[in-house]
Amino acid sequence: MWLKYLFCIVAFVLLSACVTPKASNISQIPTTKSMPNGLPPIDLSSAVYELPVKEGVSYQDVIDSLKSISEGMNFVNPANFPIAENMKKRDIDPQGIKEVHSFCNLSLGTDIMLDHPEFLVFAPCRIALYEKPDASKKLRLFLALDRPTFDLKSIKNPTPRAQKSAQELEDALIKLMAAASRGDI
Repeated sequence: MWLKYLFCIVAFVLLSACVTPKASNISQIPTTKSMPNGLPPIDLSSAVYELPVKEGVSYQDVIDSLKSISEGMNFVNPANFPIAENMKKRDIDPQGIKEVHSFCNLSLGTDIMLDHPEFLVFAPCRIALYEKPDASKKLRLFLALDRPTFDLKSIKNPTPRAQKSAQELEDALIKLMAAASRGDI
């Protein structure tokens, strides 16, 4: 009896090893999200969404566009942080433009903060404007966003309402960045 039981277990293990596993679902999970209008895709594993400023669009064009478009989208710009200027004051070469612009739209972000007050650590939303070498080693302007949907992953059990609000906020900020990258007014 004991030998029969042992034989069944060994047979089961051997037969289990012969079963071909199904393709892993992990490979089916998207790692990027396509964007419309020729915008770069979003890397879903990163908090940063980066967008190059179009050739011929100046720093001042981007600043004017951020101000004009954000106001039209009901965003306020409560603070700007001129990182490069402060580096220069410490005799550090910032190697181009480096600054952060904060934006707030309470009609878009309120639901997140009502459901998860701890999300305030990510407020207001930040868009960085900086120069860095492009593929040809030429300094080029970029805009980058700290993505609200990615930040929400730091909150335990986010509500569907907060998730929806974070997506709407992120979409609006990317729309603002896209307009500013073209110098729209």
